[in-house]
Formats: sequence, C-alpha cells, structure tokens
Amino acid sequence: MNALLTRLDRAGRVAENTALVVLLSGMMLLSVGQIVLRELFSTGFIWADELVKLMVLWIAMFGSIAACRDNRHIRIDALSHLLPATAMGIVRILVDVFAAIVCAVIAWHAWRYLQLEIEFEDTIMLDMPAWIAHAVVPFAFAVLSYRFVILVFQHLYKLLAGSSRSEQA
Repeated sequence: MNALLTRLDRAGRVAENTALVVLLSGMMLLSVGQIVLRELFSTGFIWADELVKLMVLWIAMFGSIAACRDNRHIRIDALSHLLPATAMGIVRILVDVFAAIVCAVIAWHAWRYLQLEIEFEDTIMLDMPAWIAHAVVPFAFAVLSYRFVILVFQHLYKLLAGSSRSEQA
C-alpha cells in the first residue's frame, strides 16, 4: 500500500510540476511574442492579454497545490516558539483540519459557480466557454483540501509515533 501511495504522490508531483513549467513557459513566450508583435509589426493577438491573465490564475492555483504538497504554504507560526512539540503537533492538526474544511467549502461553491457558467453559456476570448478556463478553481481547491487531509494524517502519525516512543522509554 505504501508503494502505491508513493507512486501516486510521485505522479502527482510530476503532473503538478509539468503544469507549472508549461504554463509559465507559455505565459512568458506569449507575453514576449505580444511585445515583439506590437513593437515591430504594430499588430498582435487580440486574445493574448486575456489568455495571459488566465494563465496567471492557473499558475496561482497549481502553485498553491505545490506549496501545500511540500508543506510550504503561508503559515502564521507565532506559537511554535512558545509551545512544546506535542502541543504544536495538536495545533498543526487543528489548523490543517480547518484549512481542509475551508478549501472543501470553497471548492464546492466554485463548482456551483462553474455550473452557473455552463448554464448561462458564458464565453471568454474568442467564444471559448468560460467554464473551461475557470474549471481550475474548484479542481485546485479540492486538491488543496485533499492535501491538507493528508497533512493531518501525517501530523497524527508523527504525534502518535512520538507518544508511543515516549511511553516505551
């Protein structure tokens, strides 16, 4: 079971990192191309600026997933210097449970909003359905919720493994 989880985690990391590299490279190429086209040829793609904005959204979403994956998300860490390790482990579990719930609620409401976009047939750029571009939001928050749940189980395991070691000593 551990080997399967390791493989799934590795596949997720590769997919997330690949998405970040492709999006960032595409965004840079498109932006530089737009500048060259405007300055040298007095032309450009009318949809490019909006696509760059959407790519920023996608990079932010995939970047937040990668930050959570590596437990490098923004954290206010004032208590870690004051509390003992066991109490800090409990606080981290509570914070990660709260973050998982918040991300799940945001994912649910983003999904509901996406359904409205599908129903009203909103479009962006050159008549592309808006829901395609915005589908990353509920997806990313669902994955973030999942990642926070995984962090909760990791913290629980460390906490329980630490307490069982101290009981044996």
